[in-house]
Amino acid sequence: MKAVAVIPGQANSIHLAELPKPSIHEVPNGRGVLVHVLRVGVDGTDKEINAAEYGQAPPGYEFLVIGHECFGRVLEVGANVWELAPGDYVVPTVRRPGCSFYDRIGQYDMTSEDIYYERGINLRHGYLTEQFVDDPEYLVKIPKGLKDVAVLLEPASIIEKGIIQAHEAQRRFKVWRPKKAAVLGAGTVGLLAALSLKMKGFDVTSFGKQFGVSPNLDLLEALGVRYVSTNDLSIREAAKRFGPFDLMFEATGYSPVVFE
Repeated sequence: MKAVAVIPGQANSIHLAELPKPSIHEVPNGRGVLVHVLRVGVDGTDKEINAAEYGQAPPGYEFLVIGHECFGRVLEVGANVWELAPGDYVVPTVRRPGCSFYDRIGQYDMTSEDIYYERGINLRHGYLTEQFVDDPEYLVKIPKGLKDVAVLLEPASIIEKGIIQAHEAQRRFKVWRPKKAAVLGAGTVGLLAALSLKMKGFDVTSFGKQFGVSPNLDLLEALGVRYVSTNDLSIREAAKRFGPFDLMFEATGYSPVVFE
């Protein structure tokens, strides 16, 4: 079975690899689900892994199959799988549990361990392959009406987690009623963040270096999001004009920009 992989620690090592065809029996207790991959998103994380900035191969392998944004269709299920059936559409999650307290209660993304496990990122093969097998715990069933956009569920989940964490941190004050939000970065994650915040009722200002005509800026305008090019106006000055911002979402990949 073909897969796209990199050799961790070796820059620009992306290549076509071979994997054994997976079987539902790889998951114990009759809980295996065989999934045929339909779509995989490739993003900056995959680029950074191919540049050897991070990522480790699973035990017993010299390569790491990349791909963590995935959409597929169930081909076969084990005898004790009741949540899914052949023909169902699914999106797999990425993080897998380690040994910390948070891992044991299902909060894998909040692990306190130095070693973490993520499909296509660290110590677990990803989804840029023909098929994979997993436990239904890590598969999200997708309605047929969402199948054309479901591959975006993984990046959208990152955005929702960020917004939820902001609310969790602030709710202790009891009086926090956020109304204005700033999104730093107008790439794919920035667009999804702006869309999510706009749908939640925020007055959203998006910051980026782009100016003129571009598909991203057209989308922001269609969403009713204010766009500010930092080539024309600094974040500090824009905050004075359009803020103060109750929530700032950093989507540039360079977090210190938030503190400008």
